[in-house]
Amino acid sequence: MSNQHNRTGGYIALTATSILWGTTWVGSKIGVSQMPAFQMASIRQFIGGTCFILFFMFYKKLTLPNTREFIVLLVLSLLMFVGNNGLGTWSLKYIPTGLSSLIGALYPLCVVLIELIFFKNKDITMLTIVGMLLGIGGIGIVFYENAFHDRPPGFIFGVLLSVAGMLCWSIGTIYISRSKIKVDPYYATGWQMLLSSAILYLIALISNSHIPVNDIPLKAWMVIIYLVVVGSLIGFAAFVYSVKTLPAAIFSLHAYFNPLVAMLAAGLLLNEKLNMNILWGAIVTLLGVFLVNYSMKKTQKEISIIEPEQ
Repeated sequence: MSNQHNRTGGYIALTATSILWGTTWVGSKIGVSQMPAFQMASIRQFIGGTCFILFFMFYKKLTLPNTREFIVLLVLSLLMFVGNNGLGTWSLKYIPTGLSSLIGALYPLCVVLIELIFFKNKDITMLTIVGMLLGIGGIGIVFYENAFHDRPPGFIFGVLLSVAGMLCWSIGTIYISRSKIKVDPYYATGWQMLLSSAILYLIALISNSHIPVNDIPLKAWMVIIYLVVVGSLIGFAAFVYSVKTLPAAIFSLHAYFNPLVAMLAAGLLLNEKLNMNILWGAIVTLLGVFLVNYSMKKTQKEISIIEPEQ
């Protein structure tokens, strides 16, 4: 009975993760309309990272990372949070929420390509190739619907930012698998967030893309609080619970639901364009990502990494 209870709780946590992390894309979209993207990401990561580190140091009694671990965490913070989260947040200023979230979901395909080109990975099957073609074809449908019908200013630049962010996450995924540091992954996430907050704020200062803290509007602060509390804390806690109570094949499904939630929420809350072509394009894209992950699992090289919430 207890196991069944835990399994039910796991499904509830999985649903919560998918919804909460999907809506963070909408929150970020609203936030970048109120203040500079890097500054907003910096404040969010600083608050979230501080909460994570304090929890693990004082409640779990974990020690500070050693020099080697700190260097690895610094590299990961540059790739995962400065590159992926920073550029992904910035991209939302120029492109629809759904498109940005779908591009972010393509990272398993990119990991396969990087492994193939630079590390000569030979475990590529026909199923992997079919999945990659579906992923690229699906994103092409969504891109077409947005690029040639009422294209917003800066659209191509926004797409490039989103792709660059996705590439950063892909490289970070490979780097994690090869670094082999023995740090609790959630504690490590806190350090990555804290380190990235300093780097992001420095970039905002150097590029003069910041506003005085006193001038940050209330709406932007509400978004930051939502992203920290709902995205980084509650969403992450729900994800951890689903990981502990559900099989990997089940809890990993959130990665396919997040973009759909982001797309639907943006259509309902932000009145972003949403039609059947875009929905079918999204479904085809995520089917392709699923097939790539499934094929890599069969060759014992499954791409296993926490899906980034925005």
